[in-house]
Amino acid sequence: MPVLTIDDRRIEVEQGATILDAAARLGIRIPTLCHRQGLEPWASCMVCVVSVRGPDGNSRLVPSCASRAEEGMIVETDTEDVRRARRLAVELLLSDHLGDCIAPCQQACPARMDIPRMIRSIRSGDFTAAVETVREAIPLPGVLGRICSAPCEKACRRGRYDSPLSILLLKRFVADADLASASPYAPPAAPSLGRKVAVVGSGPAGLSAAYYLLKAGAAVAVFDGNDLPGGMLRYGVPEDRLPRDVLAAETDVIRRMGCDFRMRLRLGSDLSLDELRADYDAVFLALGETVPSAGIPDGLETDEHGIRVDRKTFQTGIDGVFAGGDCVRPIRMAVHSVAQGRTAAFSIVNYLAGGCPAGRHTPFSTHIGRLLEGEIDNFLLEGDPRERVLPAGGASAGLSRDEAVSESARCLHCDCRRQDDCRLRSLAEETGAKGRLYRYSLGEGVPERRVFRQDASHPDVIYEPGKCIACGICVRIAEKALERFGLAFVGRGFDVQVRGALDRSMRDALEKTAGECADACPTGAIVLRSPVPAPRHRDSSER
Repeated sequence: MPVLTIDDRRIEVEQGATILDAAARLGIRIPTLCHRQGLEPWASCMVCVVSVRGPDGNSRLVPSCASRAEEGMIVETDTEDVRRARRLAVELLLSDHLGDCIAPCQQACPARMDIPRMIRSIRSGDFTAAVETVREAIPLPGVLGRICSAPCEKACRRGRYDSPLSILLLKRFVADADLASASPYAPPAAPSLGRKVAVVGSGPAGLSAAYYLLKAGAAVAVFDGNDLPGGMLRYGVPEDRLPRDVLAAETDVIRRMGCDFRMRLRLGSDLSLDELRADYDAVFLALGETVPSAGIPDGLETDEHGIRVDRKTFQTGIDGVFAGGDCVRPIRMAVHSVAQGRTAAFSIVNYLAGGCPAGRHTPFSTHIGRLLEGEIDNFLLEGDPRERVLPAGGASAGLSRDEAVSESARCLHCDCRRQDDCRLRSLAEETGAKGRLYRYSLGEGVPERRVFRQDASHPDVIYEPGKCIACGICVRIAEKALERFGLAFVGRGFDVQVRGALDRSMRDALEKTAGECADACPTGAIVLRSPVPAPRHRDSSER
């Protein structure tokens, strides 16, 4: 039984155990992509490298999943060389990884709303899940479903074929159906923080900040000099574009969450910033568009646009005072103000917890980018070929239930359905890897990336070869289960691909193990067709 030392800790292991096994016994995590318990080591991804010091005092890097533990070994799992090698391994895998972590529509949305998830929920008839998804990123979906300029639709990949999805109308449908219900959705609040926040201004930025602060457990009072809340939404948008009952209903959701609206109180005449700072633990200024140096409280730095803030946290130069929306920089789209209010709320919550203000974390993402000729046809395998569904009652009436379900079926599902538990994505964040850092060329006229393809022949899973890193897990699972045909590596070198043996489709290749392969795949190359993924809880990771 060999005895070795890992990160200055001695351990005795069984003969034949690997360094990875020994580290696991000590509770030391070593990242892997191609390893799976119960399968023979593959050592293809090289993410699990560790440093082993030899008798001569020199160190070498070895894959821990395939290296046997030996007597007297001295292993280090977290040196600078190890971290650099792991980052390089991930970057090399990413250089040939073809897929969108998040769909182009979500990437284009200033609020980063998970549009594909909302659409899948509508398609399955789960409108409760749809409204939860929408309100996770947008607290005023009925409002924005009418006035947003829809940058998401401009980015929709379906538009390259016929017409983009009616994302705006789908969002409006979800909101209107919810507001018409007996109990419109309000998110559950976290345990009370025992802290108070003053929000000055009840426009889109102020209402958004209040919503997410309340959700996080803060007590919130909103101050505004007007008679009714809404700011520019109420006093700047014509009623034929934004019915006031919709605005009132969505404002009432925030009121029911516990917001204390204090109207007819104007900053500078009825109350001062110093008073608010004395009475509240933090202040968020959402004053609307102002003339620099006019209408802005004393002591705040300004620039040519308005109040000067940190662009990531929206904190001003005064401790505990944050600002967003038009008073920072004129904004032409309300969705930008809503997004700023949300980011500022996360910063304020971190500030109240005694930490440094920090806005929402932006996860690592890869993007396919511009499509090559013919690639849109492969995406269309997942979308209903019918043309865009228009409201039978006209644009002012919005989509009916059946129309919304039909329109949602046109979605191409460009996002990765494993984006929340993709090990390659997680390791990219962990190692600080850069996507597409390395490029390759196969000659003039040959694309500098793979061509997007997907095999949708299987009733339970979808296979995207462009996401495959040739880890061999699915091949070994199918082989171990004695699949009739199974999977095999086809080609050599850089162009090697996993395909059905004897050129069979996935339907034939994985008759018994499709679900197991999808569960084990570290990159989402094989995914379940499940129309609506499990509920996501991201707020804590975004703080």
